[in-house]
Amino acid sequence: MSSTRNEDLKIVVVDDSDLSRNSLIEILEKNGFNVVGQASSANEAVPLLGTGANLFLIDIVMPEVSGIELSKIISENSKQAKIIMMSSLNMESIIIESISNGAVDFLSKPFSEKDLIRSVEKIEIEMEKDN
Repeated sequence: MSSTRNEDLKIVVVDDSDLSRNSLIEILEKNGFNVVGQASSANEAVPLLGTGANLFLIDIVMPEVSGIELSKIISENSKQAKIIMMSSLNMESIIIESISNGAVDFLSKPFSEKDLIRSVEKIEIEMEKDN
């Protein structure tokens, strides 16, 4: 199945919960996606910009630096990177702030495997059109 996926899509998962992060990675890899990195904080995630990663799945609520602040840093430093924000805080203001800071999608926790794959596939299709 992985051979049908866009090899150019390189994903980093950023979530302070080990369980959530590992579950997301497992789902993505099971569906043939290329996960090139993971981080439990924004400080761990910033150096991963240098890996060629072009899709970041970011939890909003994290210690020290929020996911929204991280999305600003990523958007400022990588014009091609896409961002999907994730949060159990399903407030309209947070969704709007996420989108205005560079996120292309927002997933409300808990979300299904199907919702996650649909969101990532949408970005995969956009990337294929751009190439």
